[in-house]
Amino acid sequence: MNRKHIIFVFAVCIAAGACGQKTMLEPAADASLPQTPYGSTVQPEADDLLEPDTLAQPERSIELRTRSEEREDDPFDLPPE
Repeated sequence: MNRKHIIFVFAVCIAAGACGQKTMLEPAADASLPQTPYGSTVQPEADDLLEPDTLAQPERSIELRTRSEEREDDPFDLPPE
């Protein structure tokens, strides 16, 4: 390939990467947001609906061991029959 082809391919890649548009999410023109949840008085916005609730993304509790400890006896650790 000559230099002009390389520059052309590079320019096309830059243009393709720049065509992404970042705007606020809105429902389509003929659609609306889902119904108000039962018991709620406020209709959630589109951004509120995108946030996962606690059950969908629970907090992680990572308990690191800081020293070696003896294992407790496991009554289910039986030899194969």
